[in-house]
Amino acid sequence: MVPHSAISDRALRSRIKQGQICFGGNRKLGIYGTLQCASGKRMKREHRVFFASEQEAVQNNFRPCGHCMKTEYKKWRNGII
Repeated sequence: MVPHSAISDRALRSRIKQGQICFGGNRKLGIYGTLQCASGKRMKREHRVFFASEQEAVQNNFRPCGHCMKTEYKKWRNGII
């Protein structure tokens, strides 16, 4: 988990291009989603964190976003995950 405040924008773009960062999350709400999610793009920088994988987000007790990850969210909500 990489806090947005701990990484420069240039380093962030580089890690995304290299595939080292694939998901973003809201530390305050405990939600993760895709980097293209409109909800994720609106969150404050101080609350934003990044993950290399979905497994990393789940290990850090984040739940899937209901907007960009509907299938995963429904599984989480129904207790399958």
